Amino acid sequence: MIRYIILICIGSIALSSCNRCSSEKTDSWNDIPQEVIDGNNFEDIVVPVDVINQMVNVSSPVETAALIKGLKIPFNRDYLADTKFTNSYSTSFKKALGLGVFGADMGYLNMYEKPTLVIDYLSSVNSLADGLQVGQFFDFKTLKRIATNKENLDSLMVISQQSFNKIDNYLKQTNRGSLSVVIIAGVWLEGFYLSTRVYQDSRHSRIRETIGEQKIVMSNLMVLLEIFKKDSNIAALIKDFNEIKVLFNDVVITVVMGEEPIPIVKNGVVTFIQSDKQTVEMSDETLGAIIEKVQSIRKKIVEG
Repeated sequence: MIRYIILICIGSIALSSCNRCSSEKTDSWNDIPQEVIDGNNFEDIVVPVDVINQMVNVSSPVETAALIKGLKIPFNRDYLADTKFTNSYSTSFKKALGLGVFGADMGYLNMYEKPTLVIDYLSSVNSLADGLQVGQFFDFKTLKRIATNKENLDSLMVISQQSFNKIDNYLKQTNRGSLSVVIIAGVWLEGFYLSTRVYQDSRHSRIRETIGEQKIVMSNLMVLLEIFKKDSNIAALIKDFNEIKVLFNDVVITVVMGEEPIPIVKNGVVTFIQSDKQTVEMSDETLGAIIEKVQSIRKKIVEG
């Protein structure tokens, strides 16, 4: 589950691109037994691997991160969460949310190559990891060196993957698997927030479409959160997120399945081009309401 954060920490942001999403991809989310969701001991729940993998795949931030930079939308430090609030995250739940939020912001900074600012957010991530008693798996010195010197991002990916896989395993071993879902929620919320701010400044139609596509990602995320709803903090988070989910009822996403993927050979590598087409129908009023609600909830969470 934590693997989702790896992409954030190597220079991308938690925005989703659902160009290849279809109704087939969301069906298996309904395969989680109701008795699991209603179970008493939520910490003992083992989330099915295919569910985790779908959350990781559907929420991959790489494509949209590249899209935003490709649109030549300028960097804006005001989009980022203020690290001064780090010390106010006094509980494991708040630390996990903060870890996701600041991890997303680190990705935004890395995407725009702001190594000086990255250090501040890297320090916050390290502090929050320590607070969750998983800091021993976070190689702060090495990550700091790579970020500052703009070294090979592949090295950063490997180190991050090793660290976060260990964190994920440790959280499960110590009966804190629910915190993995909370971290994902923090990443998603901050990425969603960033997309709303980018849209407000750019009014770009592709960013608008990306905001609408969050309906699919959020639906999947809510399934994961519901599994751990007996935790009062997660229940409160679900309540907040439901305010966004209700607004998505007025967003219509239509996917028209195309022909078989077309193989393309480039630089000796075969890739497949999807021919599926997706449209997002969302009124200006609904978009405005979603943006306002996302920013309101994010403000409450970030400022504690």
